[in-house]
Amino acid sequence: MPPVSVSDAHRAIDAVWRIEAPRLIAGLTRLVRDVGLAEDLAQDALVAALERWPESGVPDNPGAWLMATAKHRAIDALRRRTRVDRKHEELGAELDEAQESPSQAIDEALDDPVGDDLLRLVFIACHPVLAMEARVALTLRLLGGLTTEEIARAFLVPVPTVAQRIVRAKRTLSEARVPFEVPRGAELAARLSAVLQVIYLIFNEGYSATAGEDWARPTLCEEALRLGRIVAELMPSEPEVHGLVALMEIQASRLRARVGPGGEPVLLLDQDRGRWDQVLIRRGLAALERAEALGGALGPYALQAAIAACHARARTAEETDWARIAALYDALAQLAPSPVVELNRAVAIAMAFGPAAGLELVDKLTSEPSLAKYHLLPSVRGDLLMKLGRYAEARVELERAASLTRNARERALLLERAARCARNGASGAGA
Repeated sequence: MPPVSVSDAHRAIDAVWRIEAPRLIAGLTRLVRDVGLAEDLAQDALVAALERWPESGVPDNPGAWLMATAKHRAIDALRRRTRVDRKHEELGAELDEAQESPSQAIDEALDDPVGDDLLRLVFIACHPVLAMEARVALTLRLLGGLTTEEIARAFLVPVPTVAQRIVRAKRTLSEARVPFEVPRGAELAARLSAVLQVIYLIFNEGYSATAGEDWARPTLCEEALRLGRIVAELMPSEPEVHGLVALMEIQASRLRARVGPGGEPVLLLDQDRGRWDQVLIRRGLAALERAEALGGALGPYALQAAIAACHARARTAEETDWARIAALYDALAQLAPSPVVELNRAVAIAMAFGPAAGLELVDKLTSEPSLAKYHLLPSVRGDLLMKLGRYAEARVELERAASLTRNARERALLLERAARCARNGASGAGA
């Protein structure tokens, strides 16, 4: 291939890396049994590409080039086993017993179907031995191909903090001797729940950013969707995987409509539904049908997807089937009870049966310790009080919600609504 400009080469490398990194790291991890070493070997291949492609040109099959380069690095690492830790010495002994050369072993390991390796990598990155922050960072690094800087920027934390989380996570996995395998039986359900939780946490941070100047971060939503789709392909018979994908697809369909021209938030009932992405909605409804066909209609993610589907199917806000949404929240509250689910159920009850009915439920949550600093509790309560014409009380609640949120866009929205309550209270006008 002819030489290319450095910028063109780097763009090509970035695109290839995002696609190939998980496969590369997964295959290497199965071989060297250390996710940290596997990532180092893959990074070596990336560095080699950065050095060579601007001069030699981008290969016709760049993914294969990276894989071949990583294989050579792995072979060199195994041949130096006398100077590395005991783990590699044991691996070398196993190779000797099998009368295989390092090159042959690596070729066989990396040329196996990649699906199982990717799935194993998913379960390692989301392993419960890691703290949630570490699982998220490691998942985005290993499976998303994001740099430390990109992860830090997405979650508004310092780069050194993310770097430390990733280093500690890999060290913890190594010290705990976490096996590179897909769990089975009862352990599979528990571990799969942890995987889905990590993916949905990533999505939620993109959908409603907890802090900063942006109301949403679509890039994180896209990354979570990509990860969810990968897991759905690797585990096609697991209904809750499809339930989560359905939920994310439908929610992601609203992203363009959630933000106004100036970056301001646009709430669900005020959104221009013509801007909702119909392709994502169709994908989400199809995934929901798969979850239900597999017997997963009552799984927590499938139930939330069914709620999202009620909104997606309504051509206007007025056509929303709030009674069905309230019933679905009843089912969710029984299956996965939590104060947050109860708060969402109260909103649905208010929309279906009137603000007074919703406020009665919300008032019961005001003494819930876990919601003491949860800004959406006073936000919902303020909204219901405003609808009931109790503007002075509503203003206090909305101002409290504004003081609790760390998102600048959301704070501005809440303060604007509080000011509207003050105006309405002074004039006696309706909301």
